[in-house]
Amino acid sequence: MPEKALSEKLMREKAILLVEDNPNDAELAMLAFKKNNFPTKIILARDGVEALDYLFGTGAYSDRNIEEKPKLILLDLKLPKIDGLEVLRTIRSDERTRYIPVVVLTSSKEQRDLTEAYRLCVNAYVRKPIDFAEFTETVRQLDSFWLLLNEQPP
Repeated sequence: MPEKALSEKLMREKAILLVEDNPNDAELAMLAFKKNNFPTKIILARDGVEALDYLFGTGAYSDRNIEEKPKLILLDLKLPKIDGLEVLRTIRSDERTRYIPVVVLTSSKEQRDLTEAYRLCVNAYVRKPIDFAEFTETVRQLDSFWLLLNEQPP
């Protein structure tokens, strides 16, 4: 298989859905992914509706092959249109998406958000670091664990 085709296949297999409405945080995350040099395709959804449309192949993503699921979802909680907890509830209630690892990546320090996220079976809850170096390291660790080390069900 030619190198370019192999690289594209790896990127499809290791896609991450980043659900983030704050443009600065989204840019920071994209820079952190780039700095860590993982062969990962990042799909950015800017609100809860767009995230669910991507996952279930509806709306603007109606022509997307929903069999190609992201290997990881990084989910902010404070989102417009549909909040992150409702997105998580929908993901966990559907057989097609139930087993995709979801990591809440949020600035929320509210105990009820943490408790509710775990009640809805989130895989991890990470508070966003403010410092770029810390954020880059957080992304590296998330990528390493969830994309390289963690075994997922088929």
